[in-house]
Amino acid sequence: MIEIGVFRAVATASARLRKLMVRHEQVMLAHVQQSLLCNTLPLVEARLARWLLRAHDLSDGQILPLTQEALAQMIGVRRNAISLVAHALQRAGIIRYSRGQIEIIDPKALLATSCGCYSAVKAHHLRLMGIVA
Repeated sequence: MIEIGVFRAVATASARLRKLMVRHEQVMLAHVQQSLLCNTLPLVEARLARWLLRAHDLSDGQILPLTQEALAQMIGVRRNAISLVAHALQRAGIIRYSRGQIEIIDPKALLATSCGCYSAVKAHHLRLMGIVA
């Protein structure tokens, strides 16, 4: 954590940091826009896969502290839909879940299950940040 005054001083002195912050803002906007589009898709499995991949990107570890109820709220479906899809993903060996914890076992299979939204935003993110994948 950094005090806001210190952060402002560093940002004022660093054009590179300001540029990076603008790029980060563009990435976040792309995530929001793509999420809105993705949430109009009827396939709960693809939407859940995208959210799990995104949560994994933001996580420090392999275990995601997510309940089925929270996931249902994030993608706008009923909890029982998440339960059915999560069970199918677990049977396929893609994830492992227990009460309030989800572990991604096979990220490539989860990516194949997700809609194209995740890959599109991830590629945009990498381009904006100047990262070659």
